[in-house]
Amino acid sequence: MHEIRQVVLETKATPEALSPGARRAYAELLKLKVGTCRQLLAAEPATAPGTLLVADCADFVALIISQDASQYEATMAAHDARLAVLEKTPANALRDYAQAEISLHQALSQIGFHHEVRGAWNLRRTAGLMQAVATRYPAFIPARKTLGLCQFGIGSLPEGYHWFLRLLGLRGSVEEGLRNLGLAATQPNDFQTESQILLALIRESYYKQGSESLALAYRLARDQPDNLLFNYLVVSLNKRQHHGDEALAAYRTRPTGPAYYPLGFVHHLAGDLLLYKGDYAASLAENEQFLREYRGDYYRKDAAFKLYLAAWLGGAPPATCERYRQQINLGGPLTIEEDIYAQRFYHDAQTLNATLTRARLQTDGGYYAQALSTLQQFRLTAATPARDQLEAPYRRARVWQGLGRLDSARADYLRTLRRSASLGEPAYYFAPQAALQLGYLAQAAGQRAAAKAYFERAVAYPKHEYKNSTDQKAKLALRQL
Repeated sequence: MHEIRQVVLETKATPEALSPGARRAYAELLKLKVGTCRQLLAAEPATAPGTLLVADCADFVALIISQDASQYEATMAAHDARLAVLEKTPANALRDYAQAEISLHQALSQIGFHHEVRGAWNLRRTAGLMQAVATRYPAFIPARKTLGLCQFGIGSLPEGYHWFLRLLGLRGSVEEGLRNLGLAATQPNDFQTESQILLALIRESYYKQGSESLALAYRLARDQPDNLLFNYLVVSLNKRQHHGDEALAAYRTRPTGPAYYPLGFVHHLAGDLLLYKGDYAASLAENEQFLREYRGDYYRKDAAFKLYLAAWLGGAPPATCERYRQQINLGGPLTIEEDIYAQRFYHDAQTLNATLTRARLQTDGGYYAQALSTLQQFRLTAATPARDQLEAPYRRARVWQGLGRLDSARADYLRTLRRSASLGEPAYYFAPQAALQLGYLAQAAGQRAAAKAYFERAVAYPKHEYKNSTDQKAKLALRQL
């Protein structure tokens, strides 16, 4: 507490901050009004550190949202040009912070656009720069945001990446990362809202604190109804928390117009939400729009898979279903787990069970009563494939958990583990996820030894569709214990 109090006292005396004009431009950027942000910056001193930083944020946001490879080289050149100007600028906290933040934008862009080695080395440089800023200017709170994000991101990577981190000389700390992010989120600074959002997303994704994160998103969206980013957070977090109707309601009332940077990915989210609800024609339309507008490589396989599901469950002709299935196999990286899952579905030529698939989608949307009714139609026979034998109890467990019937959920999760063992532990995600959920349930009940055993069991399963994210969540939960 003494350190935090000292940092707060020093913060009040720190003169380096964004100019009023740069602050207004940054506020417009948070609304995803990239053009408005750039117009406001045109009236600011072109070589001021704050101007360069916010301008770089605008370019980074445009590149990451659009995923447009044709913008990549120009954006990299703009990063370099701004860093060259800052190198000639007198040192102060904002100048040094801008250098490190722009380096981070560059590293993340390189990694995202398949220049992983260059990006990793740049990330190493960024982590060092930001640590130096935090050490040299302990009262400059924005540095805690980026340093904390780097520390958490590096510290939470699955074990399979540790050799690479050691090679780069990168060391992370989940606890230090959360502490620094917490400082930036709770103390007044130009980037406090951004820090609050980052911390909320981490807590929701890794620490099961979805209610708190949703409350923040709703508060932000209520305070700024014209903010597309805050609306997107409400849509995305409700979707992740299985609140399908609430997510759709936010999507349908999102701010629109030419002032906003095109957010093609939101149509993919809507496609999922409508698929959960069983509105297959509308789901098809949203994912088709996503594929038309989106310029990136990621999520294309996943979108094609969802198009296939909507067509198949909606009773489309077999030729139409097959056309969407073949679309999964078109070019694109196997980087994110959703695309990996879709590609595996294609290559394995899986025959999905319509009842279990419909129940899965209903559960994902939070329509638990409908999902339970659907699952009652499933019948296990001697001819039932191993995958369906595992999926059935797992799906029931997810429904029971959603309905708050935790004893029934535990019983079906345990049934999933036993059946997986009896089948020779096939490489599906049902048993690892069942172990992870049993760990969470035991942790919530204060059963630390049981929770530890289940989290370790979740990590121990070999390669499956969601191993990276499952391992990451289980390892973070073990640290909490």
